[in-house]
Amino acid sequence: MKKKLTIPLLALCLTFSGCAELQQAAANFPQAGGILTNADIAAGLKEALDKGIDKEVTKLTATDGFYKNEMVKILLPAELQKVDKGLRSIGLGSLADEGLKVMNRAAEDAVKQATPIFVTAVKQMTFTDAKNILLGSDTAATSYLQNTTTTQLYAKFNPVIKSSFTKVGADKVWTNIITKYNSIPLVTKVNPDLTDYVTNKALEGVFKMIAVEEKQIRTNIAERTSTVLQRVFALQDKKS
Repeated sequence: MKKKLTIPLLALCLTFSGCAELQQAAANFPQAGGILTNADIAAGLKEALDKGIDKEVTKLTATDGFYKNEMVKILLPAELQKVDKGLRSIGLGSLADEGLKVMNRAAEDAVKQATPIFVTAVKQMTFTDAKNILLGSDTAATSYLQNTTTTQLYAKFNPVIKSSFTKVGADKVWTNIITKYNSIPLVTKVNPDLTDYVTNKALEGVFKMIAVEEKQIRTNIAERTSTVLQRVFALQDKKS
């Protein structure tokens, strides 16, 4: 199976002055519009980075970016599924729905912190990292970002989600939900750490959406929406 450059490797060329390997490849595979220069390659790679990271993160930060996206929508943890069922059984379904919505709102708020961390991770990538990504799977770039940014992202997301819970009223909503549930006779009382849970689910959502875009750019020519992307990725398609 042919391998193609992945998104973070693309950005790597913006941080090194040469990109000699790609320049040599460009010389070996002349394009219809002439030999690709380093400037051409850098422009294409920058555009791919914008599509692969900024595009998907921006989607998630919008209102309903999580809540109405079934791929990443944050559902209740197992411990709270019985809470949801219990509330609905006593006519409090609207309260349960609101609890789910505010969790997703907090994730949408937190993901705004992601882009600068991704940019830093790409700048710190070594050529060995890039080579491993090049020879890796269809989501090798996403895996690289996940391995190198998760700790920092968690540290950024967690306090934002905690603050967002207060801002959107989630803390009050969930205090009310849990209090009402715990008052139901004979139930096992719950006290979940929702900030930690939503933080981890927000991280999962970010990487899932970046992986989707990574696969699209690698495999779908229609995603190469400009001349420079078409030329650069046509070159990369020929790399085995």
